[in-house]
Amino acid sequence: MTDEDTSSATDTFVAHRNLLFTVAYEMLGSAADAEDVLQESWLRWVKVDLDQVNDRRAYLVRITTRQALNRLRTLKRRKEAYVGPWLPEPLLTAPDVAEDVELAESVSMALMLVLETLSPTERAVFVLREVFALGYDEIAAAVDKTPAAVRQIAHRARLHVQERRPRTVISASESRVAAEAFRRALETNDLQGLLDVLAPDVVLVSDGGGIKTAALRPIVGADKVLRFLNGSAAKAGVVTSEFTEVNGNAALLMRLDGELDGVVAFRTEDGRITGLYYVRNPEKLTRVGSETPLTR
Repeated sequence: MTDEDTSSATDTFVAHRNLLFTVAYEMLGSAADAEDVLQESWLRWVKVDLDQVNDRRAYLVRITTRQALNRLRTLKRRKEAYVGPWLPEPLLTAPDVAEDVELAESVSMALMLVLETLSPTERAVFVLREVFALGYDEIAAAVDKTPAAVRQIAHRARLHVQERRPRTVISASESRVAAEAFRRALETNDLQGLLDVLAPDVVLVSDGGGIKTAALRPIVGADKVLRFLNGSAAKAGVVTSEFTEVNGNAALLMRLDGELDGVVAFRTEDGRITGLYYVRNPEKLTRVGSETPLTR
């Protein structure tokens, strides 16, 4: 490859980098692994004869998808050995992500956990079709299936996700109102206020990764979640929270004695919180200090 070809390949890769990262992250739920996938994709991209590539964006998505599928197998083994529930790595995102309702939902903790229940190929097909609106022929090339097979996989994955995703997609402002109500009640120890904002069947999932204390199983029900929050607060020092946006949705940065302790993300339906996702594993908190650009 000539210097001119390398420069052209670099320009194209940089132009689509945010898109490729978003594809990899939605497939993997890990920013660190998504970055590794991009590095692997870059090493393959610079070896491609660009004169033979009609659509560079589609070709890059194809390479990234294949690398992400390979990485998913490694992640599966890692998650099987993980201590307690596994949650996606939270990303601090810019306001423009929240404004793109479909993108914000697709990277939300709630939907990312639903995607975890799909097979690797189903997840790739769902992400490429439903989030990035790729054609069946493009997806088929990315996952090494026929277009007809991809249509069937997409249909099956769509039904699976629809059965498990939030019933309605709410606005960023609605989500923020619920998160702010939760924050106020938590900081003032307003037990009734917490019960008012939590849905009766709320689920709390906490991820400490064996490094920080966390519940080893999801906690279901407002009363049980309240007892868990109270018990955690009683054992902690001075706990403060700061409103932010993580994965395009309302979230809280939790600090213990001034030090970052974790991130709480929310799933909200009908004005009440139905899901609390508390990431305490410090290895997953490296992306909440600066914004990660995501795009479709």
